[in-house]
Amino acid sequence: MTSNRSDEAESNPMEMFDRAAELFRVMAAPMRLRVINALCNGEMNVTELLERIETTQPNMSQHLSMLYRAGVLSKRREGAQIYYRISDKKIVSVCKAVCLHVADDSEIWTSP
Repeated sequence: MTSNRSDEAESNPMEMFDRAAELFRVMAAPMRLRVINALCNGEMNVTELLERIETTQPNMSQHLSMLYRAGVLSKRREGAQIYYRISDKKIVSVCKAVCLHVADDSEIWTSP
């Protein structure tokens, strides 16, 4: 029986830590966190993302490519447009938890 990546991580803590560190490395850029945040509302193409996030098209494409290669994003083609979406909702939970933690520590975010 072959095991999947999750089973491997559970049986090998070093593999789990390596994968977690890689995910944090991919999400370490503020631009990529902004992209993930924007895609929480549903899939978008590059033009739509550029309307919400101030950057150049080449820079956006570079970040989208990295997030896609890391498995954070999925994409589909519709005509000439490529639409990106979050491939794993757990990624959103991790990003949100970290961002809220940082906001709480800096007293920017206040709880109700």
